[in-house]
Order: sequence, then structure tokens, then C-alpha cells
Amino acid sequence: MNQSISASEALARLRVGNQRFATNQCIGNTLLNHTQRLESLACQTPFAIILGCSDSRVPAEIIFDQGLGDLFVIRVAGNIVAPSQIGSVEFAVSRYHTRLVVVLGHSHCGAVTATIEALLDGEDTESRNIAAIVNRVKPSVEGFLDTDLRHDRLALHRAAVRANVRASVNHLRHGSAIIESLIAQDGLVVIGAEYALETGVVHFFDELPSA
Repeated sequence: MNQSISASEALARLRVGNQRFATNQCIGNTLLNHTQRLESLACQTPFAIILGCSDSRVPAEIIFDQGLGDLFVIRVAGNIVAPSQIGSVEFAVSRYHTRLVVVLGHSHCGAVTATIEALLDGEDTESRNIAAIVNRVKPSVEGFLDTDLRHDRLALHRAAVRANVRASVNHLRHGSAIIESLIAQDGLVVIGAEYALETGVVHFFDELPSA
């Protein structure tokens, strides 16, 4: 199990793990023996929280080459932030003293594609539950519709994925008194990142604040 570590050390572990994954040099942390499983029964001390997309191609433990108990993972289509996601982050940062939160978007995101189609093609879903996801992504797309990106779906999608990640980061940073307090007083850091399906590489958007 991992002891509580700083945000900077947690980010370094994620970077190194992703480099192993992207270069086919994984060390096999996901292969667990019986003893390791029993040890995990007593407690968990995840060193990072990942709020990522439910897309089956973006499993956080695998792309960061981490094992059981290393990451506290929250997955939802479009890596959106709603009350349940905020509560999940609050739970982990309070109970486990985890000090790094990463909002992880990815290329070819289906939720972003659905949002673009709804805005440009009028392809609205009949499901109010899916619509609730799309509606949370819409603000990240709408700002680009008055630009030339409107005429380039691929470029629009790329820009919208990044904008959607940043919107979720901002929501987490400023949508919870608990999270805001820990950022201000106890070293909690919330940053955004994008995973490229094409290369396996995670690009982190933000540098950590200096100590």
C-alpha cells in the first residue's frame, strides 16, 4: 500500500507509469497475488484520484501502469462533474488524504462527439439521462461555434475535449468548500490531462504550483 504523498510526487508517479505503458514496458502492477489482495482488505491509501471517462479504452489503472489500491478512480461518460463526482472526490481527499486529483479526458470522446452532433446537426437523444451528460458538455463546445472550428469537426472535437476537461477542473476547484479549503491550506492540487488513444500518452495541462 502507498503512504500519503505530495501532489508533486503523485504526479511524477503517474508520468513515469504512463511512460512505461506508452513504451510497452509495464511492470505488471495489476497482477496480484493472494497476499496482496488480503493486505488491501485492511485499508486503502490511493496516491492519486482520477476523474476520467467511462470509455472502455481509457482504464486509468492500465494507462498509468498502477495496481490495486494505487488510484481512486471515478469514471463517468464525458468526464463531467456532477454532485456525485464532487462527493466522490471530497470523500477521497478527506478520508485518504490524497493530494492529487486529475481530470482525464481523451481523444475521440463519444460524449463530446454526441454534444457536437446535438449542437450542429440537431441530433438530440430521447434519453433525458444521456441529455443530462450532453448538457454538461455543451458549454465547452458552444464557445467554438462562432469560430472557424465550426467547419472542421476534427479540430472542433480536439478543442472541445480540452475545454471540457478544463471546465471540469474549474468545477472541482470552485464547486466544493472542502476541496477549496484543502487547495488553499493543505497542498491539494486539481489538474487536467488528455489521453491520446493513438499514442497511449497522457498530456498534463497544468504545471503544479511551486512549493
